[in-house]
Amino acid sequence: MQVSRKLNRVGNKLKFKKMISDVREKGNYIEVYDDKGKRISYMNTSNKEIEGITGDFFVVTNGNYIEVYDEDCKKISYMNVSSKTITAAAGHTFTVRNGNYLETYDKKCKKLSSKNA
Repeated sequence: MQVSRKLNRVGNKLKFKKMISDVREKGNYIEVYDDKGKRISYMNTSNKEIEGITGDFFVVTNGNYIEVYDEDCKKISYMNVSSKTITAAAGHTFTVRNGNYLETYDKKCKKLSSKNA
């Protein structure tokens, strides 16, 4: 059995948080879907390109920025693109190529590791 929700503490209350199964561009919107194909949330595309998706967050490029959003399309964090190219997103991290290096970041754009590509 696949679990599509996890507990999330909001103030004094616990609520179930839906996991992201898919993120798609549809017209002028980016739409987020759960594992049952139900749309969870959406936001205006406005120059954003989807670069990677995990169960907890998705990563977009927006002009000169890499932005990380949760299942409710709420921005978690962002960082400057400079010479970075997003190569993958999986689990709780995403990976970028920065020159000759592969750098791994968490959803708060904190660098976790860097290695020669």
